[in-house]
Amino acid sequence: MDGHDHKLDVEETTAPPAPAERARPRRKSVVREYAEAIVIAILLALVIRTVVVQAFTIPSGSMMDTLLVGDYILVNKFLYGPELPFSDAHMPGLRDPHRGDIIVFKYPQDEKRDFIKRVIGTPGDVVQVRGQEVSVNGHVLIEPYVKLSSPPFARVDKPGYCGYAYGCEPTKVPADSYFVMGDNRENSQDSRYWGFVKRDKIKGKAFLIYWSWDSDRHWLRWWRLGHYIP
Repeated sequence: MDGHDHKLDVEETTAPPAPAERARPRRKSVVREYAEAIVIAILLALVIRTVVVQAFTIPSGSMMDTLLVGDYILVNKFLYGPELPFSDAHMPGLRDPHRGDIIVFKYPQDEKRDFIKRVIGTPGDVVQVRGQEVSVNGHVLIEPYVKLSSPPFARVDKPGYCGYAYGCEPTKVPADSYFVMGDNRENSQDSRYWGFVKRDKIKGKAFLIYWSWDSDRHWLRWWRLGHYIP
């Protein structure tokens, strides 16, 4: 020992530079997230309404007592093949309308209006209507859904007289067409008066009552909610 402090030579080491932090994506603003969610929801609603199911309201008593004024119904548009937007073409459906189906369609005399009636005659059927009796292909239909009532105005017709434009005599339903009638027979403007419904004018089949409001009594018909329409 020479009495002097000796400093140890230590090689100075330098820490390696930290890797550059990865750039983090900028978080979307809350307003933008809500806007995108709303747009997606609207697009989905439009697709569902156009292709799958659509809601309608019953405005008249022509389908009583099956459907009442103030019933809100859902219509299956996918079953018969939905109409493509901005055209009269239809996507392929699962099946064609059957006798007894309750359908929504474009009113033949004003296609801006939607009507709802029951299918009585399908393409090729021979339909005849005499009073309260309806025959299809020579067989009288059993129709428990029909509301039997007196006409709104007293008739002075001769016995056997028939004042309908269609169906008084055996009437064959044309191809791609349907003969439809309301369940409230004495209070329904239907194929007896304005003829047949074209296949491509049918929007869908009614299948569910999801809401029902009696505007005269101002109450909810709760017992009709969720009622399936066969």
